[in-house]
Amino acid sequence: MERAQQGPRARYREQTRAEIKDLALRQLAEGGGTALALTRIAKEMGLSGPALYRYFTSRDDLLNALIGDAYDDAAAAMARAAARSAKGSRGVRARLHDLAEAYRAWAVAEPHRYLLLQGAPIPGYVAPPDTLERARAVLGPFLPLFATGNPGPAVAATVDEMTAWLTAEESVRAWVAQYAPEAAEATEPAEAAEVTGAGGAVTAAAAHALAGAVLAWAQLHGSVSLEVAGQFAGMAHRGGTLLGAQMELLADAFGLE
Repeated sequence: MERAQQGPRARYREQTRAEIKDLALRQLAEGGGTALALTRIAKEMGLSGPALYRYFTSRDDLLNALIGDAYDDAAAAMARAAARSAKGSRGVRARLHDLAEAYRAWAVAEPHRYLLLQGAPIPGYVAPPDTLERARAVLGPFLPLFATGNPGPAVAATVDEMTAWLTAEESVRAWVAQYAPEAAEATEPAEAAEVTGAGGAVTAAAAHALAGAVLAWAQLHGSVSLEVAGQFAGMAHRGGTLLGAQMELLADAFGLE
């Protein structure tokens, strides 16, 4: 509806920006982040350099748009997977596997976009502040799963460190509360046990949720990045098999059912 209400000039601008981004993604697929060149894009489109800068003011402006789009698409894929997995009577452990496979599936289907987010830093590029919120949206669906856990000794130190992070940073508490409100307002005695720090009190369930999500991200990033970069070539295992084993170990560590 919004698009239909745009005038011809606005629609043309939107179409041109989309074409520029498509060509930029092709460059990324061919040569990675350092291959991005606005002059090449302008030449392919039959535009002058100054004309292209009417749509994106710099290489970093274009990168901001590409990275923002990629995070938003990945977050949408994770949200859809979480909604599908929550239906029926699937246990928390099974839902963890569903989310992990959804993350992997998006990365494998969009390797150049995944590496733009999780690959080597692009020299001279500094992401805008809203990138953090977009990245957290990708991991948000993991939070309520681990809020139900009962962490064992293997992850106790991580839970302690995440508790300290929660007490110190309001934005982190808000992130957990957004995706796992039941953890922030736990009513069960074990879950409601509060730890008070300089930034305020947090529940044990919130600390469990954050610790699990961060550990899941570390496992996902390691395994999926290796697969997307082609490091498993010539080996006998499937990327999904390895990631599944890692999620099983993580579920064991948090006592997920």
